[in-house]
Amino acid sequence: MIRLAILAAALTATAGAAAAQTLHPLKISPAEARGPVFERKEATKGSLIDGTRDTHHFQMLRSQDRAATAGVFKSGPAHAEYETYGADEFMYFLEGSVTLTSADGTVTKAGPGDAVTIPKEWKGRWDTDGYTKYYVVYTPRK
Repeated sequence: MIRLAILAAALTATAGAAAAQTLHPLKISPAEARGPVFERKEATKGSLIDGTRDTHHFQMLRSQDRAATAGVFKSGPAHAEYETYGADEFMYFLEGSVTLTSADGTVTKAGPGDAVTIPKEWKGRWDTDGYTKYYVVYTPRK
């Protein structure tokens, strides 16, 4: 019983300290997003989707309900087929380009300065020789 009381007091103190923490906006300039941001300790490097492409990722924000994320993402060459994309995404491309071929054959090409949205129900093919983008992803929790 005493352990529970100590644990409850510790959790209350931690929650109070977090609530008292001052939050600040996070700004990443286009110049930093083109490379230096990926050298930060919070950045991740690895592979995504099929495990065959090099990626770099810096998450700038995750909503409290974890349904929305935003950040900067850099990918090497990739070719992927989607039966369903799985998330609503907004992308603003800084470097490189992508070719998105929808299931009906419609082709959308995007490059530096282009903004693109993809609905989670999208079906098609994603082809790129590499790119860097800002993104916002929304995946509602069930």
